Amino acid sequence: MRTANPALNSKTFTGLRVTDESNTMTLQGTVHKTGFLLLLVMMGAWWTWRMFFASQNPAVVYPWIMGGAIAGLVVAMVTIFKKDWAGVTAPAYAILEGFVLGGISAIFEVKYHGIVIQAVGLTFGTLFALLIAYRSGMIKVTQNFRLGVVAATGGILMVYVATWLLGMLGLSVPFIHQSGIIGIGFSAFVVVIAALNLVLDFDFIERGAESHAPKFMEWYAAFGLIVTLVWLYLEILRLLAKLNSRR
Repeated sequence: MRTANPALNSKTFTGLRVTDESNTMTLQGTVHKTGFLLLLVMMGAWWTWRMFFASQNPAVVYPWIMGGAIAGLVVAMVTIFKKDWAGVTAPAYAILEGFVLGGISAIFEVKYHGIVIQAVGLTFGTLFALLIAYRSGMIKVTQNFRLGVVAATGGILMVYVATWLLGMLGLSVPFIHQSGIIGIGFSAFVVVIAALNLVLDFDFIERGAESHAPKFMEWYAAFGLIVTLVWLYLEILRLLAKLNSRR
């Protein structure tokens, strides 16, 4: 059950099987908790979004963006290592990521009017389209499919880490972060890989429910989906920004 999502890896459900059917993970329970976490993300995003437009000053939301990103990373790591805490840590992560998304989205919206609603629509449209395709059997998660997506995701992570390290040295990776053909092509590729990670998450969660994992794993699985959705939204936002900058 390999997946590129760090929250949902091959050992996530190891040793977590329970015998009480009334206290096991279900697909419906995971869906409900995912919906609740999405609501918390939107609440956090509304806070920094409103704050930005009330002040019209990016400096006001930068501490919320940076603080939310750092605290969100810490909470995510805690959740990964303490899965049974997910009922508390997953909602905290959702709110923190909401702060980040709201601030970043507001800044992009000022520069490219209407970009946020497009990015939100494409993110949820991708989510539901892939869910329908997965449930209908149009997309089958084979071992080669898993390995391909995991390898591509790992490659993208390496590029981002290299970009960050070079940035600390005052250098930059040419082309891929610009609005040229190569930059747009790279962003489109990343969006596709992020979307395919959703398919791996669907498959992994379904297998977790079939393995009768404990009830708290619904929170953990919902957290894993939010991790992927946040990544997908940010990558779609970046792609749209590159496309808009060429007009």
